[in-house]
Amino acid sequence: MGGVKDKKAMAQTSDTLYLKIDRNIQVPSAQVYLRDIAKMECANEAVLRQLKQKKIYTFQEKDADRKKKRPIVVFSVLKVIQKIHEDYPQLEVQNMGETDFVLELSADLKNGWLDMLKTVVLCVVIFFGAAFTIMSFNNDVGVGDVFTKLYTQVMGAKPKGVTEIEICYAIGMPIGIFVFYNHIGKKKITPDPTPIQVEMRKYEQDVDDAFIENASREGNDIDVD
Repeated sequence: MGGVKDKKAMAQTSDTLYLKIDRNIQVPSAQVYLRDIAKMECANEAVLRQLKQKKIYTFQEKDADRKKKRPIVVFSVLKVIQKIHEDYPQLEVQNMGETDFVLELSADLKNGWLDMLKTVVLCVVIFFGAAFTIMSFNNDVGVGDVFTKLYTQVMGAKPKGVTEIEICYAIGMPIGIFVFYNHIGKKKITPDPTPIQVEMRKYEQDVDDAFIENASREGNDIDVD
């Protein structure tokens, strides 16, 4: 019997678990398991199968933000490794991802119509705001006067009504906007990320960094002792 235990211990010692965790993770349930937050690879399939069932954390009411009721905690990967070593103390763990990460309990989308209404209102405000900005810019720099002088110099006579220049300008502006933002509806012109996607990723990274820094300073992060 002792020989079997020794062999198991030797197997655990020789095994290596590769762990990768992203900076921000949303989980659908208050019961958080290792499979929900991490991508794992290990040559020992039995160890990998057991660790996927390992419970890492359980969200409590105190985890919710007092104002927005947003269940969110900041976790250290050392705490995750400590949880793993509770079952496999001899297992070598190689962290291939973040050292600290934000764990968020995603809420059920029960008010889908309300979110849709907010989206519609936001799109309307942005549309008219952008239109007002373009018109104000054209008026400030005197685009109409520039077109008039250009037409007069080229054609030798003052324009009467709308000319080809205004038509090309009106067509070229939306085309330029579509090309810059790199998508029309759900279809992208090129496989590159759009400027909006890039800015959103930067914003999300800044928010995660702020959560992690604040939790660390206030001592509310979940870390090893």
